[in-house]
Amino acid sequence: MKKTRLLAVLLLLLTGALSSCTKDSADVDYVVGAWYKRSQFEGLARNGAVSFVLNGKAYVGLGTDGTDKFTDFWEYTPSTNTWKQCASFPGVGRYFAIGFAANGKGYVGTGYDGLNRLKDFWEFDPAANTWTQKADFAGSARYGAVAFAINDKGYVGTGYDGNYKKDFWQYDPLTNVWTQKPSFGGNKRLGAVAFVANNEGYICTGLDNGVYETDNWSYNPATETWTEHRKLEGTDTNGTGFDFSAVPRAYAVAFTIGNNGYVALGNKDTALLSCWAYSPTDDNWYQKTDFSGATRISGVGFGLGDAGYVALGASGSTRYDDLWILDSNADVD
Repeated sequence: MKKTRLLAVLLLLLTGALSSCTKDSADVDYVVGAWYKRSQFEGLARNGAVSFVLNGKAYVGLGTDGTDKFTDFWEYTPSTNTWKQCASFPGVGRYFAIGFAANGKGYVGTGYDGLNRLKDFWEFDPAANTWTQKADFAGSARYGAVAFAINDKGYVGTGYDGNYKKDFWQYDPLTNVWTQKPSFGGNKRLGAVAFVANNEGYICTGLDNGVYETDNWSYNPATETWTEHRKLEGTDTNGTGFDFSAVPRAYAVAFTIGNNGYVALGNKDTALLSCWAYSPTDDNWYQKTDFSGATRISGVGFGLGDAGYVALGASGSTRYDDLWILDSNADVD
């Protein structure tokens, strides 16, 4: 009888221990996503660089180390985890420029060379490994703007030209023409992020005269309309318990995996490591595992396949040349 009771107690304890380790347990906090180091960026450490993705490869270049303004460009192949240098950018070295890919080509423009705000605009052909100057950006010369591409057209908006901006422009690679579109629906801002989800372009975060913006807007190119989504304020009421007021920041990175947008790093009075995923399906934000590298601002982010990547950036006077990959579906205790 004593052995039977002892066995029952042990089974009860074991059952309780196993229950406390399950994903549904309220006693253990779980977040989703795991970060892993990849091949170090082959150029010099920097911040304020640009990136775009073409044919399953990422292209990264420009930026500054605090003194020099770079013009080199590099191609990253995820299948081999290797970097290869491309033709250098022909324009003046710069940082806080914009980049996007459309119609099989990469595009880079605007930015700051340390003295001047810029508006020149360039096309990169990966097959020929050549750059061609295109029509200047039709808005004012600026830096710290955002860009994305939908249906083989590029879109550029916000930034700083001596004043904070909210104008919004479309670039058509086939005609080499810029067309002004309805202005961004939120406040003017600098250092925001942009991503594409469900064939709409999203712009959020950033600073307007020292205020961290808490709105999130999407642009539908078919209807040329802006729609405001869930504010980055307060706590979720759908059961996740996530505090959305932790999402606003400036000089962060963003990328797209599947139909979800991701925002990571940056600063909000202090440097941040947190990473958040936005789902347009339920207009909700989900916290992911904190970035595993050092805190930083003004890095680059890009999505390749079913993974997101973060590279470069700065923390104080320190510049980084590391590359990290996010497995967004990995469970982490």
